[in-house]
Amino acid sequence: MTRKQALWAALFCAAAVLIVLGVLNGGARDVLAKAVKICSECIGLG
Repeated sequence: MTRKQALWAALFCAAAVLIVLGVLNGGARDVLAKAVKICSECIGLG
């Protein structure tokens, strides 16, 4: 494995870990709630 490939693999693993930690921390729920609120305001329901 070249140095560039190792760097890409490390970055990919770090990104995957941070995504999993964000989901476990409730980040996905917060983003979904904000998206629903923004969409409801855009179409005039809120």
